[in-house]
This record gives sequence, C-alpha cells and structure tokens, in this order.
Amino acid sequence: MTLVPSLLRDLAGRSIAVRLAISAVFWSVVVLLGAALILLTLYRENTERAFDQRLLVYANSLAADLVALGDPERDLGPVGDPRFELPLSGWYWQVGRPDAAPRDLRSSKSLFGGQLPRIERPDARSFGEIRRAYGKAPDDRNLRIIERDIDLGEDGRFVIRVAGPADEIDSDVARFRLALIVTFSLLGAALVVSTLLQIRFGLGPLANLRAAVGAVRRGEADRITGDYPKDIAPLSGELNLLLDTNREILERARTQVGNLAHALKTPLSVIVNEAENSPDDVAARVREQAAIMRDQISYYLDRARAAALAGTLGTITEVEPVVAALARTFAKIYRDKALAFDVDVTRGARFRGERQDLEEMVGNLVDNAAKWANGRVAVHVEVVRSRDWSRLRFLIDDDGPGLPEAARADVLKRGRRLDETKPGSGLGLSIVSDLAALYRGSLALEAAPIGGLRAVLELPGDAI
Repeated sequence: MTLVPSLLRDLAGRSIAVRLAISAVFWSVVVLLGAALILLTLYRENTERAFDQRLLVYANSLAADLVALGDPERDLGPVGDPRFELPLSGWYWQVGRPDAAPRDLRSSKSLFGGQLPRIERPDARSFGEIRRAYGKAPDDRNLRIIERDIDLGEDGRFVIRVAGPADEIDSDVARFRLALIVTFSLLGAALVVSTLLQIRFGLGPLANLRAAVGAVRRGEADRITGDYPKDIAPLSGELNLLLDTNREILERARTQVGNLAHALKTPLSVIVNEAENSPDDVAARVREQAAIMRDQISYYLDRARAAALAGTLGTITEVEPVVAALARTFAKIYRDKALAFDVDVTRGARFRGERQDLEEMVGNLVDNAAKWANGRVAVHVEVVRSRDWSRLRFLIDDDGPGLPEAARADVLKRGRRLDETKPGSGLGLSIVSDLAALYRGSLALEAAPIGGLRAVLELPGDAI
C-alpha cells in the first residue's frame, strides 16, 4: 500500500517531460493490456462458438438419422467424419435415453467402449435446450462437449452428445495470443515513440524559456529573448519586466547607499579633523568614538550594499583569477614572514555574485590566515555539484597555532578579537559570515590538516 504514494512522491520531483512520459507510458500500457484482454476474451468466445457449431452439425446429423431410422434401437450409421471411427481420436458421439445405463448407450467407434461425461441440467424443465461444457475424455484429454435433446414421441426422449478435442480451441487461441502480443508490442512501442516526440515538440518552448532564464542567471544575457507561443509569451514578458524592475531597484539602492556614505563620512571627517587640533581628553575620546563610528558605518553600508547585490540575477564571477590575485597581494603584504601560498582552484569554478563581495570574503579569510600562519597558507576551492545547482567550497588553511573548538563560534561575533596584539578591528570574520549568509552560504571554522585553523566558506556556484 505504501508503494504508490512513494512512487508519487518520487514522480513529484521530476521534470514535466519525465512526468508526462511516465504518465503516457503507464496509461498506454493499461489501455493496451485492457484492450488485449478484451480482444482475447472475445476471440476465445468466437472460437468456442465456431467449434460448437461444428459439433452441433454432427449432433443434428445424428438426430436426423435417429428420426429417419424410425427404430430408436437400431444402430446409427457413420456421421461422415472418419475421425469418429478412429479409436480415441478425440472426436466422439454418444446417443441414449436420459436415464439409460452405460450398456444401453450407442456411441462412436472412437469412444472405444468409453462414456462421455454428462452435462448438468439447470432444471428438469430445460429438456430441449442445447448445452455446452468442457469435460474429460476416457484418456483424460480435455473435450469440448455439446449436448442436445430429441423427442421421438411414443418412442421416448433421447440425449445426443458430441465431443471434440479442446486442444484445437486452445491452440487457435494461443496463436491469436502470440499475434496479439507482437502486434500490441509494436503498437505500444510506436505509441511511446510518438508520445516522446510529442512531448519534446510540445515542451520545446518551455525548454527554450528555461535556457533563456539560465543565460540571464549566468550573466550571458540581460533579458529573455526569443519567440514563444501565446500560452507562455506573457510569462516571458513578466520575467523581463521583473528583471528590469530588479535592476532599477538595485540601481536606486546603490545610489542611496553612495549618498548615505558621502553624507555621513564628510561630517565624520570634519569632526575628526577638528578633534585632531584639540589635544585634551575630550578630543581623544571624540577621535576614538569617531573611528568606531566610521568602522560601524562602513560595516553596515557594505552590508546594505551586499544585501542589495546578493540577489542580482546574471552576476557571475570567475573564481580562479580572484583567488590568484589575492594570493599574490598578501604574499607581498606579508613578505617579511616569507609565507608560502598554495592555491588550488577547480577548473571552471564560478561564483554567482559580485566580484567585490568575493574578494572581500576570501580576502578577509586569507588575511586572517596569513596573520596567524607560521610559514604556509593553503587555499583550495572545490565545486560540489547537485542535480540543478553547484556550490563552491573554499578551504583556507594555515599552519599557525589554531583555535580551540570552544572559541571558534565566539570569534565569528562582530568586533570580537581573541588577541589584541594582532592588527585589525575584529570585523573581518563577522563581515565574511554576514556576506556569506546574504548569498545563502555559510562560514565555519575547523582544525586544519596542516596544524592551524581551517576556514570553510560555502557559496553558491554557477548553475549547471
């Protein structure tokens, strides 16, 4: 009972083409099987009816001889078919009164002293009806038997039984069944092929629309192009309208973010400049708080900008050039530590997002690894593929002192620094975590195989 719901659940996740194909094949099989069973049943009934007609001809011949003789006790002549003369040929006849003893029955030579089985009457009033049934011959062969009654008036009533081998019916039906299987198999194959061609032709516009949407998502096109049937043409227009609206909203968001940054940073710069000219403690506290405000403003403005850009369609960034450029940059920044940067990026890895955000996330992680590394930083990027999407996994390792497991979650909090001697504001890992979350990704810290800390950053990749 649980098989059908399980199959339906599996089918629900399939594509429309697969669902239509499976549904068409299933119902085609059901209809063809039903039609085959009906045809086979009708053919068997017709075959039995035709066989019964042959037996009835022999029975009528015997009845005519019985009436013509005028003496019901005389032997009946040959029926006209030599098979009734061959012992145990499968073709038999038998004549006798309804209650006659076996010795009083007259039968064909083929019966070889045997006796045909009687056919049960529905009731006593059924005398005169023609009855049909299957029975066993003396040699246990299956027989088709027909039985009819004849009333000779003063001479009494007689029952005529004629039987033929049922093998002839079975072999005829078997030949028809084989022909039916071959014919319906070819018909089913033709139906499946024609159905698949119809599905492919009918769903072609949807496949084209899916490819156009994928091109927009991959950054290969700005709009959905192509001619579509009137059924889905409105969908294409609405998607283009949505893309245009999305771009307008993002452009306004970028403008507002830039205006806000300019409006806030200019007064802050004035306050800081004024505080620089005042050596007292109040000015020092103003400078300190202004620096904190500048960091906070930069943090939230960057977060607002990233939130606006994270859902942008059609923004794709090649990963390998970004990671290679960052490795070269930080190798120069930390040249005094003589760090070795090992970079391994899976070929064709592409990030579904802004280049600036990728640089900021990976740059913060590489910078953090370089600060703590003793001599080596390893950056490995792999692509994890699923049925419809791919995800990027960045593994940034260092060979530094590492970090206790209990402190790994704490260090991701905004402004949290475990070592005040190291430069920085404590916002780097927090910014990476927030940016990754905006792209529906994640950041986790683990122990690195080379002895230090490993940062595992997962981000959406380009669609497959």
